[in-house]
Amino acid sequence: MSQQRTPLFTGLLEHANQKPVQFHIPGHKTGKGMDEEFRKFIGDQALSIDLINISPLDDLHHPHGMIKEAQNLAAEAFGADHTFFSVQGTSGAIMAMIMSVCHPGDKIVVPRNVHKSVTSAIIFSGATPVFIHPELDENLGISHGITPEAVQKALAANPDAKGVFVINPTYFGISADLKKIVEIAHSYDVPVLVDEAHGVHIHFHEELPLSAMQAGADMAATSVHKLGGSLTQSSVLNLKSRYVTPERVQSVLSMLTTTSTSYILLASLDAARKHLAINGRTLIEDTIKLAEKTRKQINNISHLLCVGDEILGSNATYDYDPTKLIISVKQLGITGYDVEVWLRERFNIEVELSDLYNILCIVTPGDTEEEASILVHALQILSEEFAVKNKDEEPLQVEVPDIPVLALSPRDAFYADTEIVSLNHSIGRISAEFVMVYPPGIPIWLPGEIITKENIQYIHSNMDAGLPVQGPEDETLETIRVIKEHKAFR
Repeated sequence: MSQQRTPLFTGLLEHANQKPVQFHIPGHKTGKGMDEEFRKFIGDQALSIDLINISPLDDLHHPHGMIKEAQNLAAEAFGADHTFFSVQGTSGAIMAMIMSVCHPGDKIVVPRNVHKSVTSAIIFSGATPVFIHPELDENLGISHGITPEAVQKALAANPDAKGVFVINPTYFGISADLKKIVEIAHSYDVPVLVDEAHGVHIHFHEELPLSAMQAGADMAATSVHKLGGSLTQSSVLNLKSRYVTPERVQSVLSMLTTTSTSYILLASLDAARKHLAINGRTLIEDTIKLAEKTRKQINNISHLLCVGDEILGSNATYDYDPTKLIISVKQLGITGYDVEVWLRERFNIEVELSDLYNILCIVTPGDTEEEASILVHALQILSEEFAVKNKDEEPLQVEVPDIPVLALSPRDAFYADTEIVSLNHSIGRISAEFVMVYPPGIPIWLPGEIITKENIQYIHSNMDAGLPVQGPEDETLETIRVIKEHKAFR
């Protein structure tokens, strides 16, 4: 198969060039029926391929033509047996992975620092999570991956688990020993499902961590849009497994996917795959060099630390992606959120995320020396300004949230009788809601977990710092929905 080809993108262009008379949706009819200002901004070329699953253009739910061919090319590029395109983002692909292997009551081994799409899938499937504590970095205040030893213990205690879920790499670019984890899971005949949202590029350069397919994992949900050049919301699900059939995955994906699939998103996946397969290594080589140069420059700035390979050494920090710039700002006595706002207001710089102690900046093939120098200059000014302001203050002390006790399955808690109580009076109650800091969407507690005083304090710390705490119905977080307690009659 020639990776130079783009059967889906090319097929859409050929169809659009025929200028067919369209008596089908979308109603804007190549832009003629929409707001003129928006049409001019988007452009007639893009609007000409905003089409639907008419017969010449194949159907994502039952691909047999140009979509099937594009997915086969992607499978070859990613080293998979089968690749499925997702227009529901990686969240949709993650849900499909879990729902393909888990039935109601089945166990699945998952790290506690999972994305909210995982817990959503657990509720939908009726599965019971077996949580593994991720390794905590008490210096940075972030969670890393899970260790092979923890997976071994979890499966020894739960050999009937239907899957092991792994984040590789993490949002911050840290990878565990995925190959070893796969070997352990397969020794129990348990498939490994990988959240590869932040690792589409790692498959295409030998200096980066092993990709899920390279490590022998069974399925991987991969965000091509994050770091691979496709449009936002477009991802792939890669499959290479003896434990789950492609027919099962296709069936579940179809249940979760809109029937009005966006052909612009699908075409961007086709083009991004070609670009990665043909030019990926060269592009990523240059990106790594730029990131490493920027990291060195940041580490020459007082009171800042941009994490490098010194973070490696444990089984949970087996490898890392140098294109992720984790910048610790706690020595300045301000939060990462403070820095995010300051960079936006002073230098028009937008970072990927911030937390209480760090900011995260990602370097991609879309960056140049010019953008990197703007960031370094801004951080130099930041250090000079806040080092003076906070010279007599102690550096921030790192806190991490406790992992609560799971008292009910998330599904049972989500559908249980509930009541609303004051958050400050909810200690000891069972949460019926998600509460998380987003991004990256890691839960502080899930439906079914017991609310603790320490985690309430952690929530207040994040809110006081301006960080977005999401999930509950009450956006002010003055109240929370909990499982209703039925007391005996007297």
